[in-house]
Amino acid sequence: MSSRKLYTHDQLRRALHPRSIAVVGATSNERSFAGRSMANLKQFEGTVHLVNPRYAEVNGQVCYPSLSALPEVPDCVLIATARDTVEPIVQECARLGVGGVVLFASGYAETGNPEKAADQARLTAIAREGGVTLLGPNSIGYANYVTNALVSFTPLPARTGELPAHAIGLVSQSGALAFALQQAANHGTAFSHVFSCGNACDMDVTDQIAYLAGDPACAAIACVFEGLSDASRIVRAAELCAAAGKPLVVYKMARGALGAAAAMSHTGSMAGSDRAYSTALREAGVIQVDTLEQLVPTTVFFAKAPAPVATGVAIVSGSGGAGIVAADEAERFNVPLPQPADDTRAILEAHIPDFGAARNPCDLTAQATNNFDSFIRCGDAVFADAQYGAAVVPLVVTGDGNGRRFEVFNELALKHGKMACGLWMSNWLEGPDAHEAEALPRLALFRSVSHCFAALRAWHEHEAWRVSRQAARPDRLTSASVATAARERILCAPADTLTEREAKDVLAAYGVPVVGEALATSEQDAVRAAEACGYPVVLKVESPAIPHKSEAGVIRLGLENAEEVAAAWRDVMANARKVTTDDRINGVLVQSQVPAGVEILVGARVDPHLGPLLIVGLGGVMVELMQDTVAAIAPVSAQKARDMLEQLRGVALLKGFRGAAGVDMSRLAEVIAALSEFAHDQRDAIEEFDVNPLICTADRIVAVDALISRRPVKR
Repeated sequence: MSSRKLYTHDQLRRALHPRSIAVVGATSNERSFAGRSMANLKQFEGTVHLVNPRYAEVNGQVCYPSLSALPEVPDCVLIATARDTVEPIVQECARLGVGGVVLFASGYAETGNPEKAADQARLTAIAREGGVTLLGPNSIGYANYVTNALVSFTPLPARTGELPAHAIGLVSQSGALAFALQQAANHGTAFSHVFSCGNACDMDVTDQIAYLAGDPACAAIACVFEGLSDASRIVRAAELCAAAGKPLVVYKMARGALGAAAAMSHTGSMAGSDRAYSTALREAGVIQVDTLEQLVPTTVFFAKAPAPVATGVAIVSGSGGAGIVAADEAERFNVPLPQPADDTRAILEAHIPDFGAARNPCDLTAQATNNFDSFIRCGDAVFADAQYGAAVVPLVVTGDGNGRRFEVFNELALKHGKMACGLWMSNWLEGPDAHEAEALPRLALFRSVSHCFAALRAWHEHEAWRVSRQAARPDRLTSASVATAARERILCAPADTLTEREAKDVLAAYGVPVVGEALATSEQDAVRAAEACGYPVVLKVESPAIPHKSEAGVIRLGLENAEEVAAAWRDVMANARKVTTDDRINGVLVQSQVPAGVEILVGARVDPHLGPLLIVGLGGVMVELMQDTVAAIAPVSAQKARDMLEQLRGVALLKGFRGAAGVDMSRLAEVIAALSEFAHDQRDAIEEFDVNPLICTADRIVAVDALISRRPVKR
């Protein structure tokens, strides 16, 4: 059963951008949820209706006995009444055709009680059958600063003045975190909307992202979420943001890999749910941050920043120490700091004292920064330098008008079509000029040096993604008939874990080179097979009950003659019988010994909603030792596979290390692309596959072991 489609902007407009709001449960008690919500709505630019059968008026405003008695059908209904009164009110909303419902009441599915979960499901059914969108239950509400629709019991300051073009939207599964982050408004961050979703029985974070993707008042979107029952929904929401050219910045909570604990392959242990989320989001163009503290400043940066015109960044400081700190973080985040061009350097040298530094990082010294003509000329020269797409200006000590430096860099960034970053390095975090700096349209203010350079790196990566996403879908390498035949082999295998021989037969159909082998069912057969292969040979027990043969001691390598093969046969069969019974042992595979080379792991684990997560990394024993892997959602093109290889820390081994011959990288990339196509084709039939290792040399690439785990087949 497919999940519900995302609500569109238009479908949510009445609920989230209402012209009229009805408060059910209106009261003069200012401490109640209803009373606090009414206080928040005093500056709402639309109409507020009060509903409570107990009062004819509240605080001098007419109060109606029911929604049906109102002079109009409201766009949004805020239900601030006790839980046991909620269902008939939702029924009335559905009957009248209101646009949306915001429900504060708790005590539903979040309790874990099946009866209360059923109550919640009934509310959802009533709302959907009536075409009413429902936010909640157990919701803290939302804030729309475009119209000052502050539909929440949390005390919120109303917007004053016009919203700037760089206002951001915030979406959070956690209501408390939503409004905790919103308090950045106190130091000048501009929010267009703040959304939370409570139990999300109907409207969820992905719907709210989709709404913001279509709202012109929101320049960029910040999102905090834990997880979703269908993870593909946030990918679809991200695609809407990409289509609208609107940056989506995400902090994901609950990033443990518990989902991988039961994984049977090396691939599975590296493909937990968080990695699948992270990979899918990255490929959908989402900017991901590592900490909650990064979320708002990074989103503000993307709301203000144009597309980068160059990857180089200049650091222009009045403090040598501050410049060094910034340079350290730039290096840590791999942000380029090219040295100024000759004409730029000449201008810097003309205005910087001898005890300064006319380089990058540039130390203007206090003498030059206090001379605003020199400061402006140096800044202008840096922004005019074609190597730089952004400039960072640290502010070490606030007060005495020092914030004017931010204003200068903002003006220069606008003049040159580039980006400025202000580093607030004073521990007086809310000191003079902070609020004014936040309001600057082309300068992003950071109170953390690392967050600043993490954002700059993400800016460059996002631009690279934006350019690369125009690339065509990977060309199909195999025919549909191959995919069908492979699926039949997988489904007809005797066990849910295919043997190595069965797995390699399936992968060979996709053009994956595999080692030749024979199955021997006796000691004499093993010797005959070894002599037919030619020595040296390898022996491996074949059993669906032994997916990891090395750990079971059922592999013998480098056998040079018949005596060694016979002894190895007896040895591995004895070890196999310690693990399983004779009826689960098919025999022993006899394979030619493949010469040594670089060992590569390629595998995939299928996420039920995000699809197959392809893992590529150093294989053999290195897979556990180095954990050097990269991931992508399958399928990938040969070029994308090549890019993945280039991202490995151990890529030097593939290119030839200390005189060794390099691997045929183009051929290896083609094999990885073929394996990714297999994973994509068979995503409904398999849980995971693992080729470990592919042995790679300059003139040969061959899979010497493989595992395929099938989705359980009901027989």
